[in-house]
Amino acid sequence: MLKIICLIGFTTLVNAYTISNLFDGLKEHSQTKIDKIMVKVADISREQTISKLYPSVDLFASYNHYTMDTSMVPISPNVSAPMIKDQTIAQPFSKNIYRYGASFSMPIYIKSIYTYTQKAKAMQQSAKSKQKLNLIKNEAIIIGSNATLEYLKRLSVSLDTKLNSLLETKKTLKIKVDNGRSPAYSLYQIDDALNQINISKNNILLQQNNIINIIESMTGVRLKGFLKMQQLRGYTTNDFKSLDPLKKKIKANLYDIQAQKDKLYPSVKTFGSYTFSDAKAYNNGDNIGEEYGNVGVSITIPLFQPTQYKQIEKSKVELLSTQTELQKTKDELVAKSNMLKKSLTIYDSTIKLSKESIQNKLKILKIEKINYNSGRISTQDYLRYEDDVVEAKANLYQAKAKKWQALMELAVVYANNIEELVR
Repeated sequence: MLKIICLIGFTTLVNAYTISNLFDGLKEHSQTKIDKIMVKVADISREQTISKLYPSVDLFASYNHYTMDTSMVPISPNVSAPMIKDQTIAQPFSKNIYRYGASFSMPIYIKSIYTYTQKAKAMQQSAKSKQKLNLIKNEAIIIGSNATLEYLKRLSVSLDTKLNSLLETKKTLKIKVDNGRSPAYSLYQIDDALNQINISKNNILLQQNNIINIIESMTGVRLKGFLKMQQLRGYTTNDFKSLDPLKKKIKANLYDIQAQKDKLYPSVKTFGSYTFSDAKAYNNGDNIGEEYGNVGVSITIPLFQPTQYKQIEKSKVELLSTQTELQKTKDELVAKSNMLKKSLTIYDSTIKLSKESIQNKLKILKIEKINYNSGRISTQDYLRYEDDVVEAKANLYQAKAKKWQALMELAVVYANNIEELVR
């Protein structure tokens, strides 16, 4: 027992990390940054929708060549009549005209834009909820992986205990074999058992390395072993907060349907432009500049829009799809939460029973080891008692790891803050 405590303490010192360090690493790692980018995209989409309510202004410049002399600006008859009589007046007609100016347009009333703004806001909220849920899921993976690391380390320590016990037994057995008091094949059985222990330890090392790589890929932190964990409180139930991203997506789908319908409403816009035209007058070649501007309001009334009708139907199908997905996910979460709650009770019972079993099997092993050294039982029977102790310890460590994992899964189901559950 002292050896186990020392090894666990050494592992923690070597790591020099805490669970909080892993959580901090997760928040700054690329996996979480992707979710932050998606939230930023949703923010920009909302701002982009709102920006449609602002005026748009353009500057322009152009050169135009015509095959015949063309008017630079519209001219009323009262203005053109004197020009025709007096050819010394530069007339605003030319084949080559340079134009410079600015134009603007701004919506006065477009109902769908306001609805799209509400949709973008709902999508933004959905993205934020999904970001939070993904962070919780990844934190749960980290805790579950760390619990598995602890299980593997403790199992490895128990195998070391068995290894040392068999090595001591082998020393005694070798003396007996050399003296002809025990058959040589007993040594082969012990050697085979020692080899199996080392094979098991190698398999454990492979599993540990795989889990450490998973944690590193999520946090950027490479552990050398498991970290100590403490449960601060139990999970809290709610109306499945993990469904929030889908609920907010449904809200966005409803706004989308309304926005598609709103496109069938009349829209009102204001517009205007200013143009300065520069050219050589066609009649006398003098340089001439003309200004021309306009401002106005337009109303558009959709009368027959078959494409838009189909778009409304498509939006309704998308809503139905999300609603179905929500119901399916909720049914799965209800079943999963009930299973996990029962599992926690079973794991608690298993842990209690495993502790009692370990104590009993250790006592039995102590007695049977004396019997083996006295020649009252075979090597095969003795090895079975050694295996029983390791198996009982493995059951205990595995149950503890599974309990951590079940607790984390429940935290994800109810979207609990894992940093408030574990330290």
